[in-house]
Amino acid sequence: MMAKNTDRICFLVLRLLAFGATLSAAIVMATSHERTTYLSLSIEAKYSHTPAFKYFVIANAIGSAYSLLLLFLPSHGSLWPLVIASDVVITMFLTSSISAALSIAYVGKKGNSYAGWLPICDQVPNYCNHVTGALAAGFIGVVLYMVLLQYSIYTKCCKSSS
Repeated sequence: MMAKNTDRICFLVLRLLAFGATLSAAIVMATSHERTTYLSLSIEAKYSHTPAFKYFVIANAIGSAYSLLLLFLPSHGSLWPLVIASDVVITMFLTSSISAALSIAYVGKKGNSYAGWLPICDQVPNYCNHVTGALAAGFIGVVLYMVLLQYSIYTKCCKSSS
């Protein structure tokens, strides 16, 4: 009985941390915005101007909503194999979103001399700092989901057979 309570507490803590990380990533990215003037040109940097950043916000919002819903699901039941499969899907969803957002952020930070794309972070540093914070929270969320997935598989498959 004690092991089941410990498993449930670990599960809840991991879910809460994953919820917090993905929610933070979505909010920080969604609030990233800066306007500046450079060489008499007005530049506005916003997450919604980049499809990869929009995808990142949507994926993290879905990940946080999913974690919140699972906090209220009993840890023992017939739905648990579906939860593990859904964890795999959400983990891959978050991984793909952070990969897409990181690639765009890298181009924003460093530019691409071969394509003639200039870096923008020197002109809009607050925007870039916001994006960096969102990506850090998103990365933490992905790592937490990977740990959660492994923990769920271990507790439901390995512990139940012994």
